[in-house]
Amino acid sequence: MDPALLKERELFKKRALTTPSVEKRKAEPIRDDKKKPKTSSAPAPKLDINSYKTATGSSQYRFGVLAKIVKHMRTRHQEGDQHPLTLEEILDETNQLDVGNKVKIWLQTEALQSNPKVEVTMDGKFIFKAMYKLKDRKSLLKLLKQQDLKGLGGILLDDVQESLPHAEKALKTLQNQNEIIFVSRPTDKKKILFYNDRTASLPVDEEFQKLWRSVAVDAMDDAKIDEYLEKQGIRSMQDHGLKKPMAPKRKKAAQRKKQFKKPRDNEHLADVLENYEDTTLTQKGQFSSKTAS
Repeated sequence: MDPALLKERELFKKRALTTPSVEKRKAEPIRDDKKKPKTSSAPAPKLDINSYKTATGSSQYRFGVLAKIVKHMRTRHQEGDQHPLTLEEILDETNQLDVGNKVKIWLQTEALQSNPKVEVTMDGKFIFKAMYKLKDRKSLLKLLKQQDLKGLGGILLDDVQESLPHAEKALKTLQNQNEIIFVSRPTDKKKILFYNDRTASLPVDEEFQKLWRSVAVDAMDDAKIDEYLEKQGIRSMQDHGLKKPMAPKRKKAAQRKKQFKKPRDNEHLADVLENYEDTTLTQKGQFSSKTAS
């Protein structure tokens, strides 16, 4: 190694040892017990009502508007207002004129068109679509008579109240005239409306009515009732009810005796074969006679 470089290295070490060095410490941050709230420099965005209602993902709002419209259409139908309305008239009556254009287009082209409780007229207006087309109590009585004659049973009271304008007044009048009967369904306790056919009513003895009402069968099913009747020696119920159709038995075909069929080959030699059979028989007869002698 070059001796000049070594000499310079030794001199550098000596100078480094003689010069003092001071270490600088980093200043510690001053802690403040009170935390200052973070303030954002960007201003808060302003909420626009129309843009909020028509924003993507606001399906809950749209269906809320639709539900309010259907409820209003049902109420006005029950009050006797059965003339059709345009979409703007419906929104005006339901105080929803502030809906956006997207919601209006959705209501006009999709929601109201496909709703089962709304009917679209030829001129593009909307009207409530009831379960039954009823105008007054006479039309209701006619419908109940048709149901009774055809054996279709009764009608739900909820459907009648929805379809008939001023239904409560009409039902009360028919009930006072003894034209209808209410029956509660045991499954869900809903009331069913039937026509009261007074021609089918029969006088029943009071003693039999008392006996009938004294027997409680609400908590008994058909199997328990049948068991009770069998214990009492009553078997008149066994032939009632639905019967399963029995499959008809198939008759076996009569077996015919098998007949030996002659081969159809060589039909043109039928005469020759008969003569051959006759000659063979005569020969066998002669042969057998000769042997016997």
